[in-house]
Amino acid sequence: MSPIEVEIIRRKLTIIAENLMALKPIETITKEEYIKDVYKRKATERLLQELIEAAIDINSHMIVQSSKTAPDDYYESFIKVGELGIISSNLAEKLAPSAGLRNRLVHEYDLLDHSLVLEAVKMAEKLYPKYIKEIETFIAGSI
Repeated sequence: MSPIEVEIIRRKLTIIAENLMALKPIETITKEEYIKDVYKRKATERLLQELIEAAIDINSHMIVQSSKTAPDDYYESFIKVGELGIISSNLAEKLAPSAGLRNRLVHEYDLLDHSLVLEAVKMAEKLYPKYIKEIETFIAGSI
């Protein structure tokens, strides 16, 4: 097992935490307000994309350092960190679909369902703080 680069992981965790804070105001706006404000829409999409990509980067780094084999795709990166006990399997299964959201944000940005994005903000606010905590707990035990 190669050493996990804690500084890299913590830098990515900071991105997740900062993006979660930046998304807080979006939780309380209506769908109509969201749709009318192109800047809020685009900022929300980008913040979600970065947040998810930071988690995928963490997952991939930890998987490669732990098992020497890269995940086949972004979805699997979440499943694999659950299987390896880096985060709970339950949390991993709940977060894995965010990989699909990341792909839609990047590749299907012109077809996005605004309701889906707003629901993703709520999901991120609920699940990603748990992800941060579980990753922090894991790396604290590996130092």
